[in-house]
Amino acid sequence: MAHDALPTPFAEDVLDIVSEIPSGRVMAYGDIAAVLGRGGARQVGQAMARFGAGVAWWRVLRADGTCAEIHRDEQVRRLQAEGVALVGQRVDMTRTRWVP
Repeated sequence: MAHDALPTPFAEDVLDIVSEIPSGRVMAYGDIAAVLGRGGARQVGQAMARFGAGVAWWRVLRADGTCAEIHRDEQVRRLQAEGVALVGQRVDMTRTRWVP
């Protein structure tokens, strides 16, 4: 599929939640799926990869607090700029996880 395709309703719902994550807070891919009550972490990740450039994508992490390797340096830099607590390059999910 082309990356210029319109987001699916699921992807739109993912982006809506990501756009609500406050600065300095994060969610895991699976957290977003749980809030939506459908899909899973991989589906959220796919939606973010295809359509997430316009939202604060850096606030979405793996459940263990690690960043996606492809954008890790930029993601860590953006999170640190927002004051997110990191241990090495892992986010302290206990302190920074946001629950809508």
